[in-house]
Amino acid sequence: MLKSNVESLTIPGHNSNIQKIKTLKDRTEMKHNYDFHRIETKWQKIWEDKEIFKSVEDPKKKKCYCLEMYPYPSGRIHMGHVRNFSIMDVVSRHKFMSGLNVIHPIGWDAFGMPAENAAIQEGVHPREWTLGNIAHMKRQLKRMGYSYDWSREVTTCLPEYYKWNQWIFLKLLDRGLAYRKKSWVNYCPKCQTVLANEQVVGQGCWRCDSTVEQEEMEQWFLKITEYSDELLSGHDLLEKWPEHVLVMQKNWIGKSTGGHIVFPVVGMKESIEVFTTRVDTIYGATFIALSPEHPFTQKLISDLPDKEKLQDWISRSIAEQRLKRDVAEVEKDGIDTEKKAVNPYTGEEIPIWISNYVLMEYGTGAIMAVPGHDQRDFDFAKKYALPILEVIVPPGQDPSEELEEAYEDYGTVINSGDYSGLSSQEGSVKMVQFAQERGFGRETTLYRLRDWGISRQRYWGTPIPVIYCETCGAVGVPYEDLPVELPSDMEFKGVEGSPLKKTESFVQTECPKCGGEARRETDTMDTFFDSSWYYFRYCSPQEKNLPFDPQAANYWLPVDVYIGGVEHAIMHLIYARFFCKVLRDLGMTVVDEPFPFYFGQGMVTKDGAKMSKSKGNVVDPDNIVNQYGADALRLFILFASPPEKEFVWNEKGIEGCYRFLNRVWAFFQENGSRVSEDFKEEDKDTEQKKTHRLQIKMHQTIKKVSEDIDKRLRLNTAISSLMEFFNMIKKESETLGENDNQKALFKEVMEKLIILLSPFAPHICEELWEMTGHRTLLARLPWPNYDPELAKEETVTIVVQVNGKLRDKFIVERDLPEDEVKEKALGLSRIQNLVSGRKIRKLIYVKNKIVNIVV
Repeated sequence: MLKSNVESLTIPGHNSNIQKIKTLKDRTEMKHNYDFHRIETKWQKIWEDKEIFKSVEDPKKKKCYCLEMYPYPSGRIHMGHVRNFSIMDVVSRHKFMSGLNVIHPIGWDAFGMPAENAAIQEGVHPREWTLGNIAHMKRQLKRMGYSYDWSREVTTCLPEYYKWNQWIFLKLLDRGLAYRKKSWVNYCPKCQTVLANEQVVGQGCWRCDSTVEQEEMEQWFLKITEYSDELLSGHDLLEKWPEHVLVMQKNWIGKSTGGHIVFPVVGMKESIEVFTTRVDTIYGATFIALSPEHPFTQKLISDLPDKEKLQDWISRSIAEQRLKRDVAEVEKDGIDTEKKAVNPYTGEEIPIWISNYVLMEYGTGAIMAVPGHDQRDFDFAKKYALPILEVIVPPGQDPSEELEEAYEDYGTVINSGDYSGLSSQEGSVKMVQFAQERGFGRETTLYRLRDWGISRQRYWGTPIPVIYCETCGAVGVPYEDLPVELPSDMEFKGVEGSPLKKTESFVQTECPKCGGEARRETDTMDTFFDSSWYYFRYCSPQEKNLPFDPQAANYWLPVDVYIGGVEHAIMHLIYARFFCKVLRDLGMTVVDEPFPFYFGQGMVTKDGAKMSKSKGNVVDPDNIVNQYGADALRLFILFASPPEKEFVWNEKGIEGCYRFLNRVWAFFQENGSRVSEDFKEEDKDTEQKKTHRLQIKMHQTIKKVSEDIDKRLRLNTAISSLMEFFNMIKKESETLGENDNQKALFKEVMEKLIILLSPFAPHICEELWEMTGHRTLLARLPWPNYDPELAKEETVTIVVQVNGKLRDKFIVERDLPEDEVKEKALGLSRIQNLVSGRKIRKLIYVKNKIVNIVV
């Protein structure tokens, strides 16, 4: 409630409008009535009208670029969106209140197959379907109260965006980083388009789960492999990335250092070159295995009596390999060519096999098979009764009598001539040196990463800006003719192939070089092209002459906090890093890595499965907002689980958060006049206030919430601490009315509660702030500071180490005397067992942190 003499306050956020603060009588009538519909609508309008979250470059201020992966406009936001966007909104609001110049943009990943499929099924043009979905989802996002700068909105399906996709493609073409070749590709028969390797999950399409087939066709590729080394070395700059994401990228890039070794073929002029990362095992090679696609296979079987049968096996194996990329899972099968090769180290002849577990696309398509030290070779050798030799043993161990499985780790070299006794690493180096000196080998580095195929046989994507002329060949569209726009007069019948190919008005054109008859490229770009640089466009979305203004990009970038699903670890995140480095090399940015801090939020599940329409377990955010309000939904989805963990939807949980907000609302209704009351400076006794436990709790809560948002993204524990703080305020409230010092303390803790809660539940907090007589917008207030001395916890956790290794921990009072802490550490039963009978050389104590026992 407000003092009765307060008639009105001017609230920034309404140009000339005056917000009428209700009188005491009116407020009394509203008591306990938490009308979230009215409150949320009101404050969303104020924020929008006043452009509270609009960002402008200011070289005098430290910037903060907050970004979540932009959504695909499927029609409605889902709880995964709500979780992702709510996490970032807390971060963005906190950074804003901390005095940083925050940019928090949003846009739409608007190209893609669902729009085209909708056109086929429902007869709605993809553009109409997409823009209609965007309009609806935009209303939903605004209803959640997110702090977006909508003036920076981008929509990738509009020509003003995809013009710059084409511009970047032409730059790649000019630099030799885009090229066209005929190749076997992954093809989804349901989506009727090509898929990149990264888009094949198991044997299925990443979008529709249909079984992927193999087809050979002309495709456009981007030479991402030119940046393989830098994509790996750049991981050193990504200290704030989850380790498992870095591992996924490293495995996908797949750097392998080893050697190329040449094995002469007995009785023939040809030789077989293999690549191996384990040259140290070469004395254990007992056969050579070739991929069915290896060009030498045909000659090797040409004189065998059942050549036609063998050829059928090879053809069948090639087809299976192209479909099943994980050769570790296939049943090992092979053909003995009845030819032999010579091991250049031992001089021994070993058989040459053709095997279905050897891939042509990695290395040379031929391997030296070492059954003793590679499990796939071991399984194959067991099946076909081939020799198994042991040439590496674990350090300090003797050879096995018989290997039951392959020993694949490094160790000590044995049974390898002059190299016996060396470590695996030293043996490899010396063996490669020997091969280089004798001319039958060389040191080599290979990568698993393959160039990125971007051609898609669909309509709803960026047209590839290339023209084909019989005289001039493939010619890039002149820059001044961009964009090459998608034709609008299309029929979507769902027949195989690109709809663009059947549209003569689009296909037929003139060659920009010779003026002769020519045809346009009818493939469109992979939509990951769009998302590989959208974070640059946000920096200057109205830029007319370039994809973005380099000066603006150099101010805002890199992205300071990037949030999105971990499922994009080896697609979007690698492609975006690649594009950033290309744009740097084009002189358009000084940034090497676009996302120094990436956070992958966990998925939202219900009934034991990820929410999806097909499973019938989707919870519509609109229904929840209608029933409980946006603030309750935001609070629940942030409170119920750590943000990186799976979130399990529970209706009781949202009800609990709704009840909490109602309790806060009711408490402020009852005590609003105590918060809106002013106190004269001379009535305040800071030292006396500081002795109160509520003052201490306030500073502890400020510290906890600040660090949970800024350092740890532990938003669930931040909310928990706010709930504890509120409960303590309620408990102490009746005792804080005896004098002005106590009244001042109550006013202070109530105000701090609203400020700290505001990033999580901004609407209700703005309303309470206004209700208690404040004239400024809460969103524009500075974030509160805390007194480090008052914020100290009363207890601390002491870690106990033995010889530097964590062995136990215990809780004690803060600043307990050192001898008492050491005594407690040595008294722990686990520690007593570890040090029993051993001499303690040192006992090191780091105050309030660690006891290290050196024995």
